[in-house]
Amino acid sequence: MDVPHEFPCINDFAANAAPAADLRLQPTPDYGTLGPTSDVPSPRSATTADAQNRGGLAVLVALGVGVSIALLVGSLGKARPGADRAHLSSRYGAADAGSIDRLQPQLQAEKLLELAVGNSTGAVDQIASRVGSWRGKLIWDSHMASLTTAALNSSDLRVRESGIEVELAAYGLSKNPVSLEYLLQTAESRDHAQKIWALWALGLIANRGVAPDRALETLTAHLHDSDADSRRWSVEGLSLIGGDSTIPLLLGVMHDDSSPIVRQAAACGVAQSGMFSPEQRLSAVPQLLNYTDDPSLDLQTHAWAFQALGDITGQHLPHDSAAWRDWYESRN
Repeated sequence: MDVPHEFPCINDFAANAAPAADLRLQPTPDYGTLGPTSDVPSPRSATTADAQNRGGLAVLVALGVGVSIALLVGSLGKARPGADRAHLSSRYGAADAGSIDRLQPQLQAEKLLELAVGNSTGAVDQIASRVGSWRGKLIWDSHMASLTTAALNSSDLRVRESGIEVELAAYGLSKNPVSLEYLLQTAESRDHAQKIWALWALGLIANRGVAPDRALETLTAHLHDSDADSRRWSVEGLSLIGGDSTIPLLLGVMHDDSSPIVRQAAACGVAQSGMFSPEQRLSAVPQLLNYTDDPSLDLQTHAWAFQALGDITGQHLPHDSAAWRDWYESRN
């Protein structure tokens, strides 16, 4: 069977969004009341990218995605001379604590993310030990966006966690109830760009243990919003939370949502993106098998079910329901 309109799963708000002003650069009502490291967020997007321009369910784990992200956020923050980074890359080949200590916070975060994405020993642990001191000192620019995108698409969940930590720090969001309440309030905003950013950021902060049940409740409620964009970013937020309880939610969206963009996002969340363990993804296999020949679903959703099965199991079987069921029964 030919597979129409394959889509990539890209874990990142900036990589999937159109340009918008960085609201962190604008005064906000609470700015200054909590000090320079207060929770002053930064929406990166106003609308989703056109789904017709995407290709398979394969995760793009490449720093090259930063080329397109640079067009989105290139105007944000102060540019530093390119020679600084070239010197940095040539001088430091491993996550040496002494070398990192001599860098400014921005370069510390960038270098350690580069090393983490490259699976350098110790980089993830160094990010964990330093990220608290970076909050309020990082500039959100195209390079930082490309690095967090690469981290969020790593095959190593610990590297993805590092990407989440740095992204929260760059947003100025502390992992506390103040940030959570701000995001919950912003998720109800009439400003669409702020709203969908908050839906994404709720997933980030909940993944790090800040009231995940409340974030889950809010994101689940927004799965019923009238506009597909809000539903799509609710799906992305749920994928970031991870956990056993979100897999059935995503499978339900994949089956029932009227928008192919939202169904595709749910398929990506189950198969590759987000913060699920391999065991959690495997729990979706029986339902995905049902989706491959469910007569109530369209051809595209059947194809996404087959792609998700391949991504989760690593099996390269034809898009044939009987073949997949034979494999699954023999495995069990």
